Amino acid sequence: MGILYLVRHGQASFGADDYDQLSALGQRQSERLGRYWAERGLRFGAVLTGSLKRHAQTWAGIASGAGLDIEPLVWPGLNEYDSEAVIRAVLPCRSGAVLGDPHSPEGYRAHFRLLRDGLAQWMAGTVSPQGMPEYTDFVHGITSALDHVRANHKGQNVLIVSSGGPIATAVGHVLGLSPDATIDLNMRIRNSAVTEFQFSARRHTLLTYNTLPHLDSPDHRDWITYA
Repeated sequence: MGILYLVRHGQASFGADDYDQLSALGQRQSERLGRYWAERGLRFGAVLTGSLKRHAQTWAGIASGAGLDIEPLVWPGLNEYDSEAVIRAVLPCRSGAVLGDPHSPEGYRAHFRLLRDGLAQWMAGTVSPQGMPEYTDFVHGITSALDHVRANHKGQNVLIVSSGGPIATAVGHVLGLSPDATIDLNMRIRNSAVTEFQFSARRHTLLTYNTLPHLDSPDHRDWITYA
């Protein structure tokens, strides 16, 4: 049996012009995870990442903290959906008056209420967010990465660095969850959180979801983030 570790990227830049950029805290979260694994002697036979900047930056932080020198396989199918496109699909006339300031509690809640609604409709095939694939194609991008791991890395430790949507989708696929349950997982996953699958040539089995063992101390309590 091999173990597949799926890591959500560190804290990105929610509410900024370019979300696809780790914050200073996101960088620290990533490096801390790498140091945690190094202290326990964990090494990887392969690394896969999405092609977004925050994925590459998170892997770079992990690699720096762990002292690893592995060239990752970049797998675009592990990229996140476009949350802004999902929201626009259910709110064509988006305005600041509706969403508010994303840094305010009201604006933050409005953003994620609309995101949840948009995801449910995209998954049901009732909306097609601009510039995004159909949901079935999005799922295939993720399951093809899982298939690649099973086919090529028998008995190894493998790392995937991705985003909340793909990781929740992978868990939903493995467990056969409903769309609503998969969205619930997506909304709760934390930055730099670790999910583990045990895998054989035939299948993946969920071991853990959304854990933060590297931040499990009072000194790191303020490092726990969601967006």
